[in-house]
This record gives sequence, C-alpha cells and structure tokens, in this order.
Amino acid sequence: MKPANSEERMMYYGKGDVFVYRTFAKPLSGIQSIPESDFTGRENIIFGMNVKIAVGGEDFLPSFTEGDNRLVVATDSMKNFIQRHAAQYEGSTMEGFLEFVSRRFLETYPQMSSILITGKETPFEAALVPVDSVLQESCLVFRHSRNEYATVTLEMVRTENDAAIVSHLCGISDLQLIKVSGNSFTGFVRDEYTTLPEDGNRPLFIYLNIGWRYGDVQDAMGKDAARYVPAEQVRDIAGAVFEQVETRSIQHLIYHIGCRVLERFPQLEEVRFESQNRTWDTVVDTIPNSTGRVYTEPRPPYGFQGFSVIRQDLGQKGSNQ
Repeated sequence: MKPANSEERMMYYGKGDVFVYRTFAKPLSGIQSIPESDFTGRENIIFGMNVKIAVGGEDFLPSFTEGDNRLVVATDSMKNFIQRHAAQYEGSTMEGFLEFVSRRFLETYPQMSSILITGKETPFEAALVPVDSVLQESCLVFRHSRNEYATVTLEMVRTENDAAIVSHLCGISDLQLIKVSGNSFTGFVRDEYTTLPEDGNRPLFIYLNIGWRYGDVQDAMGKDAARYVPAEQVRDIAGAVFEQVETRSIQHLIYHIGCRVLERFPQLEEVRFESQNRTWDTVVDTIPNSTGRVYTEPRPPYGFQGFSVIRQDLGQKGSNQ
C-alpha cells in the first residue's frame, strides 16, 4: 500500500472474494430510531459478507525482489484466518468484525505493518411462511437478496504499542431509486452542442453509492448501538428525501440527502456520493385517458456525479432556506 502524496514504494498483496457466512451471530439491537425509517435492528441469523484484504510491510520486499518467501503468509492462509475468526467474533456489525480480524492479523504476523480490508455485505431476506394461517418472517428460510448492500473499508497500521485505524469509509452500494414525477432539469447551458430538451416534470432513475465517515471511528464498531449508523437507515433516508424534495437535478438531490443524513446522525463528519443518471427514454409521451407514459432503457452513455456533504453544509443550508 502506498500512502497518499508519498514517495514510498507501493507494495502489498492479499486475497479477494473471501466469503464468510456466520449463522446466529449476536443480534444488533438498541439502534437509534429516526423518522424516515422503521429499521430497529438485525437478528443476524445469517451474518454474511465478501471480504478483500491487502497486507503491506517492508519485510515483504525480498519476496518481490529475490523470490524469498520465508516471511510470506500464503493468501490461502489469509482466507482461512478470516473465515475461522468469524467464529470468535462476539459483536454484531461488519465494521466490528473487520476491525477484529485486522487486529488479529497484526498480532499474529509481526511482518505485517498495514492492512487494508473491505467488506461487502451478502444480504439475505427472510422468506414469508404461514404460521397459524398468518404470514410471518421465517427464522430458518432466507432468500439471497440481489438489492443494495452495505460496505465497509478500513485501513489499519501497526503502532508502537498497538494498532490504529487511519482511514475508514462505511457505506451502501448499488441503491437504485426511481421517482416517476416531481423532478425537473431546466436552465442548463444551451449552445450548438445541446440536443437535450428541458424537462419540468421528468421521471428520474438514479444509481447511488453512499459512503459516510464517523468523527470517532469507534462509533462504527457497534459496541454502542445508539451511536452506530445502519446502512438500512441511510437507504431509507435517501428514499424519503427523494419523495419530499422537488429535485432540480441529481446534484440537488444528493446534496439534500447528505444534509439529512448529517442532521440525523451528528456522530458523522461526511457523507459521500457516487451517482449515475439512468433515466429512461420516452417512447410514448401521451396515453389517452391516462397520466402515464411508456419508457425504455436509456442509451448507453450515462451521466454521473461525485460529491461529498460535510458538516459545515448544514449551516449554509439553513441560511439559504
């Protein structure tokens, strides 16, 4: 791994697609409630994730320059290490597990000086089953969800007496939302290259990756559940703001989503967005006796946006209202 703005050599190796499925992990409870979401916790009957880990350290240089593998921990061993330590983890969050296993790596292998680890949730949803003629969520049968999923990235380095997290980003990825009306896009630059018509009431289909950073990274570990920010609640905030705001652009929308997230969670310092415009192309604009239209998938080029909302934006937002 190579620090930003550093002349230090880039050097790391690791293992990806390390799938971990722990059943009956500790439930997540005690979550702070917010108006935009009914999420109150997770049973963690299936605690699943896909882990990617990269390790660094100057002691690995001979393995690159001389083929000397005496200090190399095989990536297959890394995979086994991660999976077996899932049985020892006593917490209830993916963030906490990744910190736990990273610390164990640094304690076990002194030749490792840094770890960059990423987890992508593998979500499962309870199947509905009849119980006494009433449909209820099963505690045994689950379906693999192909929808949005939580993500975590932690970078940890060895310190003189311990280890420290030097960067982190929690998030939710592959969130896809469409609002069928109440969105406009007007007033943009028009010149000889412009063919896009202005639209005062368009459907808006977006892909969203949302990330957030805590002021104190230990709040991300879930030991104090009231300080933990669940991906499910951020997802629900995004949907609620989309419903409530008359959006003038995707940029306008993600700014308001970010501000709402920071308002609900004062323990966060920043909310980051990667968004894409996937709005459908219109096929039939007017249908008799209906307010509906017919659409199809958009043509391949798509617009995208990157933006971060920081805590200072909350004061500016208030002064502009």
